[in-house]
Amino acid sequence: MGRFHRHDDGTQHDHEHDHEHDHGDHRGYATGTERIEVLEAIFAENDNRAEINRTAFESNGIRALNLMSSPGSGKTTVLAGTLDALAGEFAVGIVEGDIATDLDAAKLGGRGAQISLLNTSNGFGGECHLDAPMVHRALDGLDLPALDLVIIENVGNLVCPAEFDVGEHAKAMVYSVTEGEDKPLKYPVMFRSVDVLLLNKIDLIPHLDADVDTYISRVREVNPGARILPVSARTGEGMNEWFDWLREFARPR
Repeated sequence: MGRFHRHDDGTQHDHEHDHEHDHGDHRGYATGTERIEVLEAIFAENDNRAEINRTAFESNGIRALNLMSSPGSGKTTVLAGTLDALAGEFAVGIVEGDIATDLDAAKLGGRGAQISLLNTSNGFGGECHLDAPMVHRALDGLDLPALDLVIIENVGNLVCPAEFDVGEHAKAMVYSVTEGEDKPLKYPVMFRSVDVLLLNKIDLIPHLDADVDTYISRVREVNPGARILPVSARTGEGMNEWFDWLREFARPR
């Protein structure tokens, strides 16, 4: 049985984290300079805590994956199928991020994983993403020495989650065909950041005015190197390729 843990007060490429954060154009604000200084301090604190998280993972022989998507993409369904498929192969911990409720965490219960629920409405201001300090708090709900793989299910959002390093070793994304083929161009930061992308709900393609190749070409425009896996979490089509990717990712280094 999985272990469920609630917090009352509240993530393959080598990740050296040497990128710079783009704080945008604040010239329209009288407090523009102060706003930039605040953002720089926030990201600096986050990046420092992310390194602490990464050290905690690596000192326990854990590989960590940040799993992102928009709301309704099927991310939790993908994760449920993943836990079923990998049961007995890897000891998995889940940091389950959501603004409110334990609905997604409950769907993942009983599948052999440790689960640490992190509601951002509890002590974190209802943030629409997870950051490194939040994930650091959530790690208290996991028995790290007993784990091989930690999957951080980020809050459903196509904007903010990609901007925060949470200590992961790779980023993955679930992108549903029902979201439309234009999303990679509208939200390039998210799509550009990922190592692997699951193009989900391909079983619905016959009912949509769309084709898989168009979706893939849009992703390639912003992220030529991403591994793209067309899947249906509902029917299981294509999911074995995702499981194999995870097996390779989670293999001890």
